[in-house]
Amino acid sequence: MRWQLRVWYGHGRDMKRSEKAERIGTILDELYPETPIPLDHRDPYTLLVAVLLSAQTTDARVNMVTPALFDAASTPEGMAALPVETILEHIRTCGLAPTKAKNVRELSKRLVREHGGEVPADLEALEALPGVGHKTASVVMAQAFGVPAFPVDTHIHRLAARWGLSKGSHVEQTEQDLKRVFSRETWGRRHLQIIYFGREYCPARGHDLEDCPICGWAASKRRIEDERSRRGRKRS
Repeated sequence: MRWQLRVWYGHGRDMKRSEKAERIGTILDELYPETPIPLDHRDPYTLLVAVLLSAQTTDARVNMVTPALFDAASTPEGMAALPVETILEHIRTCGLAPTKAKNVRELSKRLVREHGGEVPADLEALEALPGVGHKTASVVMAQAFGVPAFPVDTHIHRLAARWGLSKGSHVEQTEQDLKRVFSRETWGRRHLQIIYFGREYCPARGHDLEDCPICGWAASKRRIEDERSRRGRKRS
């Protein structure tokens, strides 16, 4: 598959960003025609909690702890009634667990008090909840409500830089760059496809860009050399 894709698309370092994005989108659609949400959830509320828990924690770890947590409480009303210590006991193996336990309870209380126990389909209202940043709110908007959003985490930020789609020094700029080069109706699935691609083909460390189905033609020669040099220094 890798070699076939590289032959099909050839060399793309002199392409415009929009041209690269179009070819990258075709590859991602071929590799990942289906984009299931990697976090197990039951509804917008449990998705919101799962995404909050996933910060600095793997999706696999979150999926290990949420079944018991959601059996204990799967609604804002139920979660707000649990002691923080009980929530913490369920999520203790997740990174930043004490802070997350407090935020899960507080955002649940806020949903009950201000939103009638419902997760609002509004980006600003979501971002106002305890522990919910722009990326988490964007994931919920895209995946729970189908509203076009392009959540960018550090992994997508890294791949966008490798592929020459963004020179942003922070995820906010990368998000804007990706929104400009990918069509609005694809934002939700591109977010998930890039995550899947990064896990399968394009890891952060020890990656040979020239052997990658996308980096192999999209990355600049300088980027390839820089990452090769970093790998060499780490091995030595």
